[in-house]
Amino acid sequence: MSPGELRDRLTRPGVFEAAPAIPADQPDAATRLCAVLVPLVLHDHGPSVLLTRRAAHLSSHPGQVSFPGGRIEPGETPEQAALREAMEEVGLDPRWPELAGRMPVQRTLTGFEITPVIGLLRPGFSLQPDPGEVALAFELPLATVLDPAAPRRERAEWKGQLREYWVWPHEQEFIWGATATILVELARALRGQG
Repeated sequence: MSPGELRDRLTRPGVFEAAPAIPADQPDAATRLCAVLVPLVLHDHGPSVLLTRRAAHLSSHPGQVSFPGGRIEPGETPEQAALREAMEEVGLDPRWPELAGRMPVQRTLTGFEITPVIGLLRPGFSLQPDPGEVALAFELPLATVLDPAAPRRERAEWKGQLREYWVWPHEQEFIWGATATILVELARALRGQG
């Protein structure tokens, strides 16, 4: 898929439309409102998705592959939070991403409500990952994400119950959990499967 085709698909009505701001006031104290930036890098040879591997010493989700993001602070929109967190985590200048809308909120078993915010990036940006938060920034080809046969379902027991989750193929990284689910939803939307 070319950068132009990707832009056309993202701007089609009903794919990723701007949603009303989610208030940062949390009526349920157990739910943590978060936003992530889903950066789509518009390489001429084919777009990719920018991902990170969290630092191994973090108390929450250490060493896991994720999108840049974190907690929505009071008074912030998901877009503001996603851009702020991307700046803090990987040094991405908030002026670089062209925001293209929001994906549906993802709710995790660990009490997070994550709003994925799509951002288009032209090559030429620079990253400076904060070693206190991010061990690595890397890209996954969008062609892999769009391949319906690429993700697989795995099972594991968690808190006494058998759970299923998505896993994406990658030579060095284990891409699973909320990040993998967001990638599945992104692929379905871009393929027109809603």
